[in-house]
Amino acid sequence: MRQGRLPDGFGVRIDPSVKTYRDGRVLIGGSPTRMVMLAPSAAAMIGDGFLEVTDPNTAVVARRLLDSGVANPRPMLLPSTDDVTVIVPLRNNVDGLERLLAALRGHRVIVVDDGSDVAVSAPPAGGRCSVSVLRHEVARGPAAARNTGMRAATTEFVAFLDSDVVPRSGWLEVMLGHFSDPAVALVAPRIVALDPESNELARYEHSRSSLDLGRHEAPVRARTPVSYVPSTAMLVRRSALQDAGGFDETMDVAEDIDLCWRLEAAGWRLRYEPAARVAHDHQVSFGQWFSRKMFYGTGAAPLAARHPGKVAPLSISRWTVAAAVLIATLTRMGLIGALLTMSVAVLRVRKVFAELDQPTRVAAIFVARGFAAGLWQLASAMCRHYWPITMLALILSRRIRHVAIAMALAEGAADWYKHRENGGLDPVRYIAFKRLDDVAYGTGLWRGAVRAHSVEALKPTLGS
Repeated sequence: MRQGRLPDGFGVRIDPSVKTYRDGRVLIGGSPTRMVMLAPSAAAMIGDGFLEVTDPNTAVVARRLLDSGVANPRPMLLPSTDDVTVIVPLRNNVDGLERLLAALRGHRVIVVDDGSDVAVSAPPAGGRCSVSVLRHEVARGPAAARNTGMRAATTEFVAFLDSDVVPRSGWLEVMLGHFSDPAVALVAPRIVALDPESNELARYEHSRSSLDLGRHEAPVRARTPVSYVPSTAMLVRRSALQDAGGFDETMDVAEDIDLCWRLEAAGWRLRYEPAARVAHDHQVSFGQWFSRKMFYGTGAAPLAARHPGKVAPLSISRWTVAAAVLIATLTRMGLIGALLTMSVAVLRVRKVFAELDQPTRVAAIFVARGFAAGLWQLASAMCRHYWPITMLALILSRRIRHVAIAMALAEGAADWYKHRENGGLDPVRYIAFKRLDDVAYGTGLWRGAVRAHSVEALKPTLGS
């Protein structure tokens, strides 16, 4: 990991979900969940949950809290917006470009026309932005278009915005603050709906777009809830992007995920900042929407080839799988076996928390949360990544049919509750669209695996 010193004035705040023990010397939280043990002097620095960097010692503690995932950054310094070039890859969407440029004020903009049927022209001088246009005579794909813009830019940072987005006020300033941490290479905003209510599909996308990574700020790391950010809108340190070789132009899907993971592997930190918002013109025609979801699914196979072990549809402990299978038998012996399995897990985890007060209680809470999260993963994967297998099992077994239908309904209801937004769908219609969403993505996943002659993107990861 890159270890650039955090500047004086930079702050970190302990995430509200983190539990503290032993007068703040033990922190349990983050994603994945981990335990952080601090020296008494380090715990005393945090006080009411906020730590400001004032010297080398506080900088070291702040960095450890950030890297462990138990704290979130509160930057105090801002690079200038003059240090940013906005790059817009475009193909046959002049109306979207005009709408986007109208929302940008005082920015330096490079539009890369990727083989549009009619060449795009720069707007007249004197507008709100300084706009230049580069053109690929033959379409080479969005990754190549973004790289062309990157190579033409001269500023310290580049912001990538697709032509079908409209940034909200303050979007850039909110993200720029994160770059006061010299180890941060990339920051991305929350993608929200430009049209949240024109039809039922728009209302579903308003709550559950594949581009919307949720309300909570987070580090971007493989195998975590925010494992990547979409290139629909992102802000990047140009030198880091150049060192990484830019976007992979051989990939026509998932090139943004590939970039995130390559930057992470190079030791850079990446952040998701939902306080910055960019509105996206979602596909709300059913055919186009379903096709787009399948297209996203096809990206898993090439990612699995480039990043072994990071694309598993399911990452779950063996004891969770064992307990879930025993419960699914719907028998008294199965329930007893599941309870025994979880009891053994509690005893094993208790050793980790042996130095805490009430270690058995802490271990039981830890195991229960892990089991609930594991069940969520199983239900989601059953409906999404492995739906063809689930459908076959439904046909062959009545008992599996009852369990699978119950899990599909429960997971859908829980997903609705988690992602509900004002103006969104009611639970019944939401669950119907969510299951169609899963079928589309899963179909693309299996299609991509067949094309690649590889099952790596389908293999689960089982932990201890």
